[in-house]
Amino acid sequence: MPRPRKPASPFRYFNSSPEVIRLVVLMYVRFPLSLRNVEDLLFERGIDICHETVRLWWNRFGPLFAGEVRRQRVSRMRSFRHWRWHLDEMYVKLNGEMAYLWRAVDHEGEVLESYVTKTCDKKAALAFMKKALKRHSSPEAITTDGLRSYGAALTELGAREKQEVGRWANNRIENSHLPSMRRERAMLRFRQMRTLQKFASVHANVHNHFNHECHLVDRQTYKQRRSAALAEQQALAS
Repeated sequence: MPRPRKPASPFRYFNSSPEVIRLVVLMYVRFPLSLRNVEDLLFERGIDICHETVRLWWNRFGPLFAGEVRRQRVSRMRSFRHWRWHLDEMYVKLNGEMAYLWRAVDHEGEVLESYVTKTCDKKAALAFMKKALKRHSSPEAITTDGLRSYGAALTELGAREKQEVGRWANNRIENSHLPSMRRERAMLRFRQMRTLQKFASVHANVHNHFNHECHLVDRQTYKQRRSAALAEQQALAS
């Protein structure tokens, strides 16, 4: 009986070690740093690479790492009940034209889904909600702002009774926009929708992975969670 073949390593065509590549991608995605900021920080550690190498590694391995993180978290989260979702859209300018980044978070600030569209109508809201519901199942309540597209999409999905709209009720997701906005400024804005979609998805998964809610737990618990997250990150694509 033939022996099953071991999957090929995604690092096999790269001269640098997997540890360095993981570190570079982590620094660029997790922190609001530019490509040249990452290059300078690594040079202080004795690692001499070009900022274009940082761009190459991020484009090649960023979605790969984020996909593994998402699969692990989604498999664990399916056993929990999502009590409340918060949905909102933010404006992003692409080459002078306005685009919309739709985002969904749960009641604990976990980013569930990110979706980029050119319009802000019922069709866009429906596509975004279907994508989130397919991956994370149905919540007990959905908090939105007063945009009519949400109500029209929820009516078509048969979940209008779950919608909740209220003043300051959606502060949870309004605050969760801040990391994305900081990244947008550090990257001097995005230029293509596919680049925005890729980075929003990768950034959301990395943010979830290292979001330990340190203000809600004691220092010892936070250190244990941080060490566990770093250990999982170092094992990605190994």
